[in-house]
Amino acid sequence: MTPRIVVLGAGFGGLELTTMLSEALGDDVDVTLIDKNDGFVFGFSKLDVIFHNAPPDAVRLPYREFIKPGVRFRQELVTAIDPERRVVTTDGGTYEPDVLVIALGSDYDFDATPGLAEGGNEFYSVPGAIRLRDVLAEFSGGRVVIGVSTAPFKCPPAPSEAALMLHDMLTTRGIRDISEITIVLPFRRPVPPSPETSDALVTAFAERGITFIPQRKVSAINTSARAAVLDDGTEVPFDVFMGVPAQRAPDVVVAAGMTEHGYVPVDPQTLATRYPGVYAVGDVATQGTPKAGVFAEGAARTVASGLITEFTGTGDAQRHSGRGSCYIEFGADRIARVDVDFLSGPDPTGTFQAPSAALRAEKQRFGASRRARWFGRTE
Repeated sequence: MTPRIVVLGAGFGGLELTTMLSEALGDDVDVTLIDKNDGFVFGFSKLDVIFHNAPPDAVRLPYREFIKPGVRFRQELVTAIDPERRVVTTDGGTYEPDVLVIALGSDYDFDATPGLAEGGNEFYSVPGAIRLRDVLAEFSGGRVVIGVSTAPFKCPPAPSEAALMLHDMLTTRGIRDISEITIVLPFRRPVPPSPETSDALVTAFAERGITFIPQRKVSAINTSARAAVLDDGTEVPFDVFMGVPAQRAPDVVVAAGMTEHGYVPVDPQTLATRYPGVYAVGDVATQGTPKAGVFAEGAARTVASGLITEFTGTGDAQRHSGRGSCYIEFGADRIARVDVDFLSGPDPTGTFQAPSAALRAEKQRFGASRRARWFGRTE
C-alpha cells in the first residue's frame, strides 16, 4: 500500500521534507502538504521590505508553483490534531495518515508583553514589516529601541541586523546624528555560540554609536510614557519601538497536548515525538537548535532520510546534525556568515566569516537555490 504522509506547515521544514520525499519516491508515496497561507516568504526578506522598500509581492513565492510528483498542496487551516490516532482535522476535511509531521512553526504571543500590540512595532511578519517600513518613512529623528521579549525567538541575529541596517538608513536620510538606536537582547552576547561573531557585532554597534543592553528582556511597553520596561524595572524611552514578541507553538498544537514548556519535545537525533509515527521539525519543536529556517530545513532532511530508508528498505537514515549557517547583515552592503554546530560536542560552537561583498553574493545564491529547488524559479 502506498504510504500516506501528511505534513502540516509549508515553511523551510515542510518544503524541504516534501521535496526530498518526492525526489526519492515520486508517485510511490502519497504526501499532503497543508498550510493556511497561499505563499512562502523567506524570513530575511522582511528586512528587505523594511529597509530596501522591496514590494511584498516580490518576496512572496506562491504555493501554486510548488509542484512535485506524489505531493498535493492544500491551503487549509488546521483546526485539530489527535497525535495518538494520527488524525488531523482542517477547515477542508479530515486526514488519517500513516506518518504525520508537524512543521507549523511558532506563533507570536502579544499578550505575553503588555502594551506591545498597542505601543510597539513587530517586524517578524510581512504585515508587521510593511507597517514598520511606513512608520520609519515618517520618522524624522529621535529614539529607536529594538527589543526582544523573551527567548527562544526566531532568527536570533535578526535584531542585530535590524540595528545595523537602521543605522545605514538613517545615515542615508541625513538624520542619524539626531537619532539614537538602542538594542536590548536576552543574551550576554548577540550570537552566544560564537564569541568571534558576537565580538564583531558588539564592535560594529560601538563604531556606529548603537547602545547595546545585554541580558535583559522587554517585559512590557509603557504606552503612556512611550518607554520599554525591562525585566529589571528599567525603562528605556523611545519614539519608535521595534519589538520581537514572545513566541510559542500554535494553539492547535498546544490543544493537542503535544507541548512541554511551549514547544513539542522530540528526540534530537530523529525528531520523533513520543507518539508513534509523529514527528515535529523546526520552530514548533524543541530540537536542540535555534529557531531559524536553516535548522528547520536540516531537521526536515533527517526525517525525510529516515522515512525514505523505511519505505525503500535501502540506505542508512541520517541523524540530525544540528549544524547550519546563518548570514548576518552588517550594513554597508556587507554580509557575514556564522557556521554553528549545536549537537556534535558538549557545547554549541560557531565559526565566523567576516563581512564581505562575496558573502552577499553567497546569500543570494542560497535564496536562489531554494527558489529553484522548491518552486522551479530560475530567475
